[in-house]
Amino acid sequence: MQKVKIKINILNHGSEELPKYETSGSSGMDLKAAINNPISIKKNERKIIPTGIKLEIPKGYEIQIRPRSGLAIKYGITVLNSPGTIDSDYRGEIGVIIINHGDEDFKIMPNDRIAQMVITKIIYAEITKVDKLNNTQRGSKGYGSTGKK
Repeated sequence: MQKVKIKINILNHGSEELPKYETSGSSGMDLKAAINNPISIKKNERKIIPTGIKLEIPKGYEIQIRPRSGLAIKYGITVLNSPGTIDSDYRGEIGVIIINHGDEDFKIMPNDRIAQMVITKIIYAEITKVDKLNNTQRGSKGYGSTGKK
């Protein structure tokens, strides 16, 4: 298992508890709502929820912000721009864009686990301009062209 060092700055309104993997096989670490009072998110409403942390991510890595499956299936709560990307040169507070796709208003309480973050290695591309691309059997067929099943 490869490990990378991530530096964290906990803001005054953040939890003193560091993000952590909940099980030995977890891919992501839960992020908590760094709020003092409950926040209600109406049906089809979206809000940015602060996490109270800033991170220093090494170049060549990103952090992806992903929904928590339990919130998604039970309440229709998800991360709107999933996965959200935190670039290695970003130094601001991590905010999570939450949307309520559920049937009722949803209340986020202080320190609720609202999303998870996954550290991912980045591969940088070298783009080369060409006049023509190689042909493939599929060609330009897309948007369901390979069938329903």
